[in-house]
Amino acid sequence: MINLSTYDTAHHLDSEEMIEEYLLAVCEDGTPSEIARALGTIARARGFTELARKTGLTRQTLYKALSGEGNPEFATITKVAEALGLRLSFSRLSKNKKDAA
Repeated sequence: MINLSTYDTAHHLDSEEMIEEYLLAVCEDGTPSEIARALGTIARARGFTELARKTGLTRQTLYKALSGEGNPEFATITKVAEALGLRLSFSRLSKNKKDAA
């Protein structure tokens, strides 16, 4: 019998470079809920308790906001990003993407 374990992306986010590449990939084409879920995955990799302490939000609030099922406020997302040592930024769409939309 073959034993299979559940794949968990958080187990592979073991460096700042991996976290950055993961988040960039999700943000490239991800929906808002996928981006929130990606932040939740990063939070699990780093520890929700520490994130709760840094943001001043409860673990329950963070779990819900970053589950991909909730609809977190932009302020929550920016607090989480900052607490994770990340910065939100915007860039112009490339000409090809803009024309496709």
